[in-house]
Amino acid sequence: MKELDFNLNENPFKNFLSSRYSMSARVNAEKLWKYCKENDKSFFIMSLGCLMNAVNSVSQFKRRIIDGKVIEFDYLEGTTPIMDESNEIYREMRVETPQNFENIDEWYKYVKCLSKDILSGKKEGFILEMEKRDCENIANFSCIPWVDFDTLTTCIVESNQIQPLITWGKVNKDYEMSVAITVNHIFVNGRELAIFYENLQKELEMI
Repeated sequence: MKELDFNLNENPFKNFLSSRYSMSARVNAEKLWKYCKENDKSFFIMSLGCLMNAVNSVSQFKRRIIDGKVIEFDYLEGTTPIMDESNEIYREMRVETPQNFENIDEWYKYVKCLSKDILSGKKEGFILEMEKRDCENIANFSCIPWVDFDTLTTCIVESNQIQPLITWGKVNKDYEMSVAITVNHIFVNGRELAIFYENLQKELEMI
């Protein structure tokens, strides 16, 4: 991580009742969806990788306020809920960023094994109080594969919480997928959100 020369006192959003805000938009997931079906890959894992790469492509998403100082992490890992096939076991896992692996296939194998080990009890899942997560180099990812939603609101732990929250939904008949992201206006403006969606679309088409 690195400390930034950023004057928080001059930021107009610092003293808002809440500096958190959300956006939802649709992306085209046809190429990745068909690739996963043809190659017996988990669309959840592959789309998670695309989302993580898109999040890491925007430096403002990696900024945090720690001990009154603005810092920027080199990269963000991901935390996400996972369930077994019967939907009876619910855990959370923390995964390394795909950029730390030689290729997406190696990262895919790593996530597949990690989720299996956590759901079987072989490994412990990710456990950390919500109030402490801003001090970690993580973003939260959550999939709702049963719903083709238009908009989404998220829970707010604290009004100035920084950690990005990303939720993606069901792929509809036109291969469109809704992606919602909640960020902090202290660091993230509309242009940065546009860059995120632009890069996400590129990631989904890169396979």
